[in-house]
Amino acid sequence: MYSPSIQNLIEKLSKLPSIGPRTAARLVFYLMAQDNQNVKELIQAIADLKMKVKVCPICFNTYESAREMCSICADTKRDRTLLCVVANEADLAAIEKTKTYKGLYFVLGGTVTNLRQENLSGLRFEQLQARVKTSQSIKETILAINPTSEGQTTVLYLDKILKPLGIKITKLGVGLPIGGELEYADDETLSSALEGRK
Repeated sequence: MYSPSIQNLIEKLSKLPSIGPRTAARLVFYLMAQDNQNVKELIQAIADLKMKVKVCPICFNTYESAREMCSICADTKRDRTLLCVVANEADLAAIEKTKTYKGLYFVLGGTVTNLRQENLSGLRFEQLQARVKTSQSIKETILAINPTSEGQTTVLYLDKILKPLGIKITKLGVGLPIGGELEYADDETLSSALEGRK
């Protein structure tokens, strides 16, 4: 139906999250309608992303600098007794935007739909356990996971693996609706949830 080049790009774009074949086809034809300069800039932006952006070996947040860790982990003024566990970088950015949380982070890499072993792979549960175990300073872990069904399943599992480590475990408090997502919450709602954690 489509030429091989168009079909190839549709297949590649379809592998992106939330992009099905129809949306991928629309994106391909949108790109074909763009002038060469816009397409070159997009290609360069993707190349820059792969070449310049790193993943912090401590918290797994993404960053772009010559340092060995992200600016949050490197900041000696942050409260090292608090560790906020988030599902992804967008949730971390949403919490940072509130300017109320001054502790450290850990990016889990997603959530789980159920507690089957195959659904747990790919997420950083073991790295989180190791970080909490080896840290001399962490006193409280805040589970800042979206209050969706997947988020609640993830929180249950995190609670199970962190409880034996003997640190305080809190969850975000009032302010976030069940089924809501952190990255879409306003600053005041997120601040209230952080302050009301339990």
